Amino acid sequence: MPDRQMIAIIGGTGDLGSGLALRWARAGYPVVLGSRARDKAETAAGEIAAAAPGSHVRGEDNLGAARAGDVVVIAVPFSNHDAILEEIRDAVQGKVVVDAAVPLVPPKVSVVQLPTEGSAAQIAQRILGEGVRVTSAFQNVSAKKLRDGGTVDCDVLVCGDDKAAKEATMQLADAAGTRAVDGGALANSAAAEALTSVLIGINRRYKVNGAGIRITGLPAA
Repeated sequence: MPDRQMIAIIGGTGDLGSGLALRWARAGYPVVLGSRARDKAETAAGEIAAAAPGSHVRGEDNLGAARAGDVVVIAVPFSNHDAILEEIRDAVQGKVVVDAAVPLVPPKVSVVQLPTEGSAAQIAQRILGEGVRVTSAFQNVSAKKLRDGGTVDCDVLVCGDDKAAKEATMQLADAAGTRAVDGGALANSAAAEALTSVLIGINRRYKVNGAGIRITGLPAA
């Protein structure tokens, strides 16, 4: 197994979390899935390990996963976002936390409804404190396409105020088969989060599954 950081995915049994877990497991990263119910996380981890032979994937409860991970990804519904961050706050001090949460407000999930604080990622930074380097990413990637295992024709906007944390997150985005694009400061995460509602509306109107975004004009890698 390559000497790579352990990735903890809080909400790892959900669609986005499990899709990212599968991609990173296949790329050689050790992964720990977090869930409110440890047995559910262990079952999901077994399924991902079977789909990624030779990988190291295990399940924990959310707090256990946060403690185990070197990088912690938040892939939970916005309704649970703040409470889960409060629960794991002490366990993620000194770490990079990648917030993939989107402030969707049912039933009008195709309408942009950003929080008064600006974005979910900015809320995460406030709750977790200065000892945690928060970045924002993966809001606009189709979970289904991640799980299908094919090419993901989508860019990932990565926002953050810490350069090294942002670079680390961009490497993970590339490892997941997407193209990472530096989106600037953490405050700019509001744009990526808002785009999710726009894309949901596009999916519905055009009857497609997994519309994404591409940033044009960038030099070839």
